Amino acid sequence: MREDGFLSEALQHPRRSLGNRYRSQAEKFLRIMEGNDKNLSWAEQSAKQSVLYDFTNEENWKILIKIKVLMRDSEGARAVLADLFSVLGRDPDLMEQLADRDIIDSCEGMLHAAFSNDPLDPDNWWDKISRESGGMDSFSERLKGLDVSDQRANILFSRRLERVRRGGFEDVFLELTRILLSQRPINHEAWEELGMMYERRSQHDEAWLCYDQAKSVFPDSTAIERFKSRMESIVGGGEGGPWIAPSISDRADFLDKLGNLTKVDQYAEIGEIVEDDEHDPFSKIERLRADGKTTEAFFLARRMVAEGTDGAAEKVSEILQELEG
Repeated sequence: MREDGFLSEALQHPRRSLGNRYRSQAEKFLRIMEGNDKNLSWAEQSAKQSVLYDFTNEENWKILIKIKVLMRDSEGARAVLADLFSVLGRDPDLMEQLADRDIIDSCEGMLHAAFSNDPLDPDNWWDKISRESGGMDSFSERLKGLDVSDQRANILFSRRLERVRRGGFEDVFLELTRILLSQRPINHEAWEELGMMYERRSQHDEAWLCYDQAKSVFPDSTAIERFKSRMESIVGGGEGGPWIAPSISDRADFLDKLGNLTKVDQYAEIGEIVEDDEHDPFSKIERLRADGKTTEAFFLARRMVAEGTDGAAEKVSEILQELEG
């Protein structure tokens, strides 16, 4: 939970019905406000809940920022905008706009401008990108520089990338989905989508590796079991010899590549880190965790699981809990 008490990171997926219900309550309290500060306070609480339950609905953000204006709460308005920018991918240029300014008279305009340039609805976003000259190239380059480690940002951009895939930009989808997963590897649905893309391309080793990752972060995932069943059917249909799961070295290389996509500054590659200390194989993992580089620690621990290091699976479980907040 953030400092001001709304927008829990624990929320896995938007719940539109609850978001709409709380927004309706906020609107009701505003209608009967008539100078009653208590009604305005209740409206604020309902508006916060509407954003909590559905951060993908722009109307929920709009009513919350409207209430902050009515309350003349500049700090609260700044917190709302900062949180929205986290959902949209932390962009340093946007964050700088909020620094040391009384934004109460401009915050609604800033909110509307953000939505105009970067719609939350994935279909509206895709329509905008499709109409712009060079829109896909611009989006691709921009995403590479964003921080999408926020769980909500990862969900939002995953949905956008689904539109990218449906639009026929499969190579872009593959490249950018790997970037999303390198920043938040517990997004099991994105792992499964990536696996399906590889499978459609008959890149079965890569597909298996993605499904295996989905299973590791979400044990209830059945993607890898269903994949094995499909592979058995192919073999049974006479389309070649039996398929064999990727080797340990292939799995390690795969995890290294994902780990090296994470946003680290002046830090050794994961493949180099592994060999740094033979006596305490987990010291590098703990160092990464202490430095706040949790995703890098995750990929390193997963590599050690693939290589059969005793105790590595337990480390993965610990890090998953940390990533889940």
